[in-house]
Amino acid sequence: MHLENSVAFVTGANRGIGRAFVDALLERGATRIYAAARDHTSRETLARLDQRVRIVELDVRNPAHAKAAADQARDVTLLINNAGTLSVGGPADVSLSAVRDDMETHLFGTLHVINAFVPVLEQHDGAIVNMLTLVALASMPALAAYNASKAAALSLTQSVRADLGKRGITVQGVFPGAVDTDMIRSFVMPKTPAIDVARATLDGIEAGEEDIFPDPMSRQIYTAWRQDHKAVERQFAAM
Repeated sequence: MHLENSVAFVTGANRGIGRAFVDALLERGATRIYAAARDHTSRETLARLDQRVRIVELDVRNPAHAKAAADQARDVTLLINNAGTLSVGGPADVSLSAVRDDMETHLFGTLHVINAFVPVLEQHDGAIVNMLTLVALASMPALAAYNASKAAALSLTQSVRADLGKRGITVQGVFPGAVDTDMIRSFVMPKTPAIDVARATLDGIEAGEEDIFPDPMSRQIYTAWRQDHKAVERQFAAM
């Protein structure tokens, strides 16, 4: 897929990787970027970026919001599902409401947005990009709800890839490692700048990679996972 003159829709665009995607797409010459966010103040900030940026109010957990967003953005060729939440806690510690919140965002929210945009994307031979994570492949105990929700989103990604390919829509999954965002600011570890992850992801989109590993940590871990996934599972379990 060529990103120059593309029309992109980015969920969770107000900060972190989502905001970096907006900047990186502007660099690549996108014609229009629909930047979706829940927070009103953040949307005002995005509106001042560039005349090519269109602001959309969107809570991905609400299917009516997703439908309204798709009705507003009928020219989209690239959908980036980036909206995210992060609940911290082990299996016995994290609350059920936190588990539901992560699932509502990463699984059901992603599905709501995909279903809303399929009629738009199939008109343009478009692409869907789902932001996943390395812990979709191997879990960290302290992120029990997040792990499970991202693993579910990975399974969903594979399902819609098989289904939507018949309708001319490509589906790509992205598996970043630790990224320098507010979401994991308290985690002490090497982190990749969000803009680097966004740019590398766009490279992978243009190259047609189904599974994109956009940073040094993700590429290293994926190589190890392919060689011995149980060893990576034990490594993550010890973190």
